[in-house]
Amino acid sequence: MKIYTKTGDKGQTSLIGGTRVPKHHIRIEAYGTIDELNSWIGLIRDQNIDTHNKEILLEIQDRLFTIGSSLASDPDKSRMKIPDLKEVDISLLEKEMDDMENLLPELKSFILPGGHTTVSYCHISRCVCRRAERLTTHLSESEFVADLVIIYLNRLSDYLFVLSRKLSNDLNATENPWKPRM
Repeated sequence: MKIYTKTGDKGQTSLIGGTRVPKHHIRIEAYGTIDELNSWIGLIRDQNIDTHNKEILLEIQDRLFTIGSSLASDPDKSRMKIPDLKEVDISLLEKEMDDMENLLPELKSFILPGGHTTVSYCHISRCVCRRAERLTTHLSESEFVADLVIIYLNRLSDYLFVLSRKLSNDLNATENPWKPRM
């Protein structure tokens, strides 16, 4: 299989199912942002963090490929069997957040992103996840998107925030609370 096909040279691409759409189509923006998020999460996973978190991040990356496949499919024309998200995927994120929060000091204010490069990667990933969620909900207004996709993205952005706090704690980084100027 060649990497280059030349079929996109005029600004069009194919969805799973064969439908041709412009490369700026909201569906392409949505799954392209999922791909970007997956790359950022890979960068977090490449940091000096504990094995458990690396394994969870690898699982998340797999789920993001599942979401990307779903978003890359024309729901009216694709006959290809693609993987689905399951409720257990969301439950895993919730359990991980609960476990991490049990180890962290109570959150009393917004936290300014930063404190350590690894923590910053989590915050960037959280922001990209929120953008993916916005694009996906926009897409869902006009085309089919599985409900679990939107729920998963919403939960994942929360997970990435809690992970940033946990890694900040693990790395002895300073969490800087936002102190609004009044």
